[in-house]
Amino acid sequence: MMQATVVGAGLAGCEAAWQLHRQGVEVTLLEMKPQKKSPAHHRDDFAELVCSNSLRSDRLTNGVGLLKEEMRLLSSLVMEAADASRVPAGGALAVDRDQFSGYITEKLRACPGVHIENREVTALPEGPCIIATGPLTSDALAESIAQIPGLSTLNFYDAAAPIVTLESIDMTKVFRESRYGRGDDYLNCPMTEEEYSAFVSALLEAQTADVHGFEEKSVFEGCMPVESMAKRGPMVLAFGPLKPVGLTDPRTGKQPYAVVQLRQDNAQGTLYNLVGFQTRLKFPEQKRVFGMIPGLEQAEFVRYGVMHRNTFLASPGFLNSHFEMISRPRTYFAGQMTGVEGYVESAASGLLAGLSLGHDLRGLGTVDFPSLTAMGAMGHYVAAPNHHFQPMNCTFGLIDGLPVDKEHKKIRNKQQRYTLISERALTWVRNWAEQDVAAATESE
Repeated sequence: MMQATVVGAGLAGCEAAWQLHRQGVEVTLLEMKPQKKSPAHHRDDFAELVCSNSLRSDRLTNGVGLLKEEMRLLSSLVMEAADASRVPAGGALAVDRDQFSGYITEKLRACPGVHIENREVTALPEGPCIIATGPLTSDALAESIAQIPGLSTLNFYDAAAPIVTLESIDMTKVFRESRYGRGDDYLNCPMTEEEYSAFVSALLEAQTADVHGFEEKSVFEGCMPVESMAKRGPMVLAFGPLKPVGLTDPRTGKQPYAVVQLRQDNAQGTLYNLVGFQTRLKFPEQKRVFGMIPGLEQAEFVRYGVMHRNTFLASPGFLNSHFEMISRPRTYFAGQMTGVEGYVESAASGLLAGLSLGHDLRGLGTVDFPSLTAMGAMGHYVAAPNHHFQPMNCTFGLIDGLPVDKEHKKIRNKQQRYTLISERALTWVRNWAEQDVAAATESE
């Protein structure tokens, strides 16, 4: 009987366990919750979304949009859950956190070949395994991993944005609209130049919570605290999370000077999170400073922003392009701890690790997608030599470009070029999936 162990029931671990199960592998899924939780976790369910509820763009002209479509073609459990728990978010894919986690938990618990054990793991398991304990890996296991010869672990800091109730928002001061007329899924809090300047000043003067070992240079750029961005210059926020482009205030008929956007956080539409407002401000300061945003003067915070330390591996030279340990075959790592950044990227690494280990156990060799696909490009980024290795989101910059020939040189429109790259990747993945199903049928 084919057997494997998956450690960690976050997005990567759940996806890995699902992909192994689909291939007929008996899976032991080890998860330390609810007996023990990291500082950032609150729920008992699997695949808990800690920071944002957004899985980002769903468009094929965006790297992560392509990655999600590749995952759908490969029967991803995470994408199945996301599509089933979707909430309005314009061109992005955002989910109801509770429905999303509940869907994945119930699906895995119902699998007869997936055996769930709730306990902390402090050392690498024997036999075929996938370690997907996330960037908040428990101290004991992190220390054990750090002792592996030739490996060094690194840290960066991550942050979550606040969430407020809809009924506490002053709707007379905000308006509904997505950028560039793409629906009305976002709430927009418009600011005048004076309101923006006062807000930035208050943000710079506000007290921040101490985070052990915190250094500005160790913050991942994609989750930069809003107060850290403000320190970089008075207009950084206006060109970042508060940019007003593509929005028109219906009361004035003009583009606001700056805009704070709020995105629906649950299916009922009763909770909204402040988009791009990751922070380490002290809780009373969050209420005071964010209360200066038009429409949020009396906002009720159901969750304040928090910041925590994340751990990731120096993966180049340690992992290969399908996330397997080079020095220990059939031992894989997956998720943010490998140096991929983001919910979707984490789940995708678990998918690729699960596919590859399953194929190996079935005697079909490992799975190594080419870098003309989004999934393959992520794996190759993690494995490529890099003395300055840092966590990376999935972008078209990682994916192989179009051939340099006379025909493609004529394409100067970026969106058209990205569309062609996406179509090429999806054709490859679709063909691979069809051939894989055919091979599995022949072997039965």
